[in-house]
Amino acid sequence: ATLTVRGRHAFGVLRSEKGAHRLVRQSPFNARALRQTSFASVEPVPVFDDDDDDRALEAAVGAIPDRDLEISTMRSSGAGGQNVNKVETAVRITHKPTGLTVKASQERSQAQNRKIAMAILRAKLLVVLQEQRQTELAEIRGDRVAADFGASVRNYVLHPYKLVKDLRSSYETPHALDVLDGDGLGAILEASLRHRAAESAAASSSETPPQHEGVSALGSEPSSASTRAAAADAAPGATATTSARAR
Repeated sequence: ATLTVRGRHAFGVLRSEKGAHRLVRQSPFNARALRQTSFASVEPVPVFDDDDDDRALEAAVGAIPDRDLEISTMRSSGAGGQNVNKVETAVRITHKPTGLTVKASQERSQAQNRKIAMAILRAKLLVVLQEQRQTELAEIRGDRVAADFGASVRNYVLHPYKLVKDLRSSYETPHALDVLDGDGLGAILEASLRHRAAESAAASSSETPPQHEGVSALGSEPSSASTRAAAADAAPGATATTSARAR
């Protein structure tokens, strides 16, 4: 299943939901009403406007500074009469930042060959930029998480007792049905943000020596500013893709 969540800092808030979510309940599909376990693998990814991205890429490719280009001319080979032996009509263009090189020699005019070479170079640069964007998206998504035991980040237990426990922040609540209905999800998300903020603060303090001997560099609780900072890299929307299987 795929759902889209839109709102302020949507991806920054929901990215902590990545992982396997474990549900323990009496299966309604089991005639003996046995307790069964199901898993759902959640993968939040940011949503970008493809049209805007494509226009931005095309604009970046269209405005190539002359200083980034190395243009050389040469005589063409093949059919074309005496013109190919007397005039340097072939054009080779090298894009210095990427090292891409294109050559055009099919036309009898140097200007026409240069125009063709620039069109080919822009097309190649557009492919490179699109590949870079896909790589960045893959880095944001991270490794895929297996929906199985040992990979769960949160447990939802409905039988023989009711309990929801987040294994990373250690937050737990007995109101499991409210959480599954969405009413109690906000408290879990807030606890996850505080946990991420505390981890970031701990990582920063380990790199910076304390100013006073005997004084801890960490407070007892991360501030609300730290919590907001944990979601500062959020995107306008987020898409969570889930796949579930029962065991």
